[in-house]
Amino acid sequence: MSSASTEKHRAIAAGLGAIPVAIITVSDTRTRENDTGGDLIEQRVTSAGHTVVFRTIVKDEPDQIGALLDRVIDETEARLVLFTGGTGIAPRDTTYDVIARKLEKTMPGFGELFRMLSFNEVGAAAMLSRAVAGVYRGRVVVSMPGSPNAVQVAMDKLILPEIQHLAWEVAR
Repeated sequence: MSSASTEKHRAIAAGLGAIPVAIITVSDTRTRENDTGGDLIEQRVTSAGHTVVFRTIVKDEPDQIGALLDRVIDETEARLVLFTGGTGIAPRDTTYDVIARKLEKTMPGFGELFRMLSFNEVGAAAMLSRAVAGVYRGRVVVSMPGSPNAVQVAMDKLILPEIQHLAWEVAR
């Protein structure tokens, strides 16, 4: 169902080769040893032939999340910055609030499609997700839930099929 222009863009973007990616897990409880969402993202990214250039865990504190996003953009060549965790509606879930304020261009379709796909997995609970994506300072920023199932849906169905296209669009 792709249009001719979409296919043309994908073909051009394929020439980019490996895309540098940053992975940030937002959690008050995860450690590197039990960061299953971050591990899954890293495995998917590297298995698809792309490169993880930065990975860390940050507490669900708005000032820390925002400062880390700016640091990743200032100090790495990551074309995509992938956040996992902190997208729900619990009081400590602040990732969406920070990311949404910083985005210069939003990609509403990411959240819409993510929730649609999640609905097939978890039913009406999908509406609790505040997954969001967009562009900030010339980089694609994606914020997805932290559960392994949610990460798998986001990576396999939305991010990886378009990773080179996304990176090319913001850099051209």
